[in-house]
Amino acid sequence: MGVDPCLKEIVSSNSRQGPDEPQVVIASDGMRRLMALVGRVAAHKAAVLITGETGSGKEVIAKAIHQRSLRCNKPWIDINCAAFPENLIESELFGYDKGAFSGADRDKPGLFELAHTGTLFLDEIGDLEPRVQVKLLRVLDGATYYRLGGNKKISTDVRVIAATNRPLESLIETGGFRRDLYHRLGQFQLRVPPLRERPEDIDALAHYFLAQFDPSRSLAYDAVALLHEYPWPGNVRELQNVIIQAAAFCTSDVIRAEEMVRFVQPSGNEAKNRSESSAPSNPVEVPDRNLTTMEKQAILAALARSGGHKGQTAEQLGISRRTLTRKLKQYEIADGRKEPVPVIGALSPELQYTFRCPLEIPVLIRNSDSDEFQAASQNLSSGGMAVNGIPELTHLRGMLQIEFTLPGGREKIHVIGQVVWANPSGTAGLRFTHAPESAQFEIAGWLKARQREEGWAV
Repeated sequence: MGVDPCLKEIVSSNSRQGPDEPQVVIASDGMRRLMALVGRVAAHKAAVLITGETGSGKEVIAKAIHQRSLRCNKPWIDINCAAFPENLIESELFGYDKGAFSGADRDKPGLFELAHTGTLFLDEIGDLEPRVQVKLLRVLDGATYYRLGGNKKISTDVRVIAATNRPLESLIETGGFRRDLYHRLGQFQLRVPPLRERPEDIDALAHYFLAQFDPSRSLAYDAVALLHEYPWPGNVRELQNVIIQAAAFCTSDVIRAEEMVRFVQPSGNEAKNRSESSAPSNPVEVPDRNLTTMEKQAILAALARSGGHKGQTAEQLGISRRTLTRKLKQYEIADGRKEPVPVIGALSPELQYTFRCPLEIPVLIRNSDSDEFQAASQNLSSGGMAVNGIPELTHLRGMLQIEFTLPGGREKIHVIGQVVWANPSGTAGLRFTHAPESAQFEIAGWLKARQREEGWAV
């Protein structure tokens, strides 16, 4: 049984990405949105904080940010902050000079030096000792530092990506984590949803891991249904382990639920019942409701792909619209209207203000000589926009009157601006130097709506 192409999407490397680019297998709308935010975040140099449960894929997201950034050909250095005691983590991060302590028989550069011009990934940042947090904050603010036992100032250019499975807000309240470091790291915040919140990805990931480990085997539908019933507290990492074990120990070419159940480890009474059911003398019987679960998941996935459009959903499923309506009622699924976009990221106030949204609309520009020029916008932020199509940029000197109408807007927006950069191809960056309060309000509201649509908390 091959992989359903509707269930598997590999976000592959672009022309700038190297062979170490992580493959992100996704089928859920939530992960597609997250990867879209990854593309946005990668274009900046600000620090990033990635949150999510253990095994959910935080390091994969961090590597994707690095590989999509301008630093993709520069060093990628990672460290698990929970794996080192306090007296070692500082020397690992910042290095030491010969004779700094007993056993320091040579100079050792720290990870910040090794990651110079590249990316440093600090996993489990919530376990970092308070004393080291202070030094990390200073380095993030651009301050030079000394190696342990050293007398030479060191300056590095490093983008920091941090990750944690701990609630840093709670640690701040109890004094376990510095509030100023939290805000410094969280200029961008991304949340990787747990596997139980994206059931569509279970199918795609299971087939992907099986193809990687043993392409000669396949998963039966009842085995996939069994995977959907499990809550996956260990997330993607646990799913990978289960698939590898099933492929290694199952005897048939098609892995079925009665074989798979031995490797899925529920908790409590469910674990006891499953254990008894998996005994050779009493092979498990997969309940009929597994087919119901699969049908419901297929409908939910089709609804997500169509954005809640009933006609398109029915067409994808190969059923009539009337049958779809009956199924929606049977499974108590909302009527197909778009639900609010879940929050999967957060921006600092500064980045909210400089948020730049792609936008193609006509723009009328009038210079001080009352000459008018028609242009087209490329993007818009609260403080300005980029436009192209200007035949002669020398005419855009001094203060300019700029007019445009936002999508969905009824009134024209009038602002005053000036060119802050331009290139020979006729593209220019305009900064708004004066805008009426009504124009500021409308632009800010439109941009916040776009942020919400992308999944940013506003």
